[in-house]
Amino acid sequence: MKIYITGDTHADFRRFGSNYFDDKECCVIVCGDFGGIWDGSNREKYWLDWLDKKKFTLLFVDGNHENFDMLNSFPVTEWNGGKVHVIRKNIIHLMRGQVFTIEGIRFFTFSGGQSHDIQAGILERSDPDFAVKKKKFDRERALYRIDHETWWKEELPSEEEMAEGLRNLERAGNAVDVVISHSAPSSIVDIFSRGFYKHDILTDYLEKVDNLISFKAWFFGHYHESQIIGQKFVMLYDFFMELDQFLKPQDDANE
Repeated sequence: MKIYITGDTHADFRRFGSNYFDDKECCVIVCGDFGGIWDGSNREKYWLDWLDKKKFTLLFVDGNHENFDMLNSFPVTEWNGGKVHVIRKNIIHLMRGQVFTIEGIRFFTFSGGQSHDIQAGILERSDPDFAVKKKKFDRERALYRIDHETWWKEELPSEEEMAEGLRNLERAGNAVDVVISHSAPSSIVDIFSRGFYKHDILTDYLEKVDNLISFKAWFFGHYHESQIIGQKFVMLYDFFMELDQFLKPQDDANE
């Protein structure tokens, strides 16, 4: 069974329509900002049901634009060696710091990301001045979010999640085939953004992982571009990458 990887969907699932992507038995991995678990609306249920009827299995890691209150309300279970939330039979959230074996390929997943669209700050409805601040920000077209409505602190990992990731990697001998994340390691961020995106606790953690483990390919989303960086790092947005096609040239070169 083939494995495909794509970038942020933000609840826009048209790329999985038959005009763009064959409905066949395979796995598709979304590198964060899935967006399909957001408000429980009828529209959301329609698209989840639509995806669940597809022949492929849709796997995703979380990004920074997720409703973590809703996402974390799903029971934690185990699938292919790691912890997951099963959203629908064919829609599965791959949790942070896990090692999965899928079609004989070993994956490490570590998701989340720092929001880049909150320069004006985070509003809380409990703030007595909430209405005044919101009106001001709206008038100024400022970039802000509302706690537990459009922003969650869980967009960045906890100390326990980071520690669990390192423990699971150690059990795997600090060697996997593929890393799936939403953000990129700090040194990779520096290469493609040339200082535009700053380092944070997550990019520094991923940098530590990069220096710690051996791997063949690392896929990430978040930055709304698609490009290959060096020989191992792939930034994806609205593009599908067939995993075998990316790994094969490297495998052939090592023979």
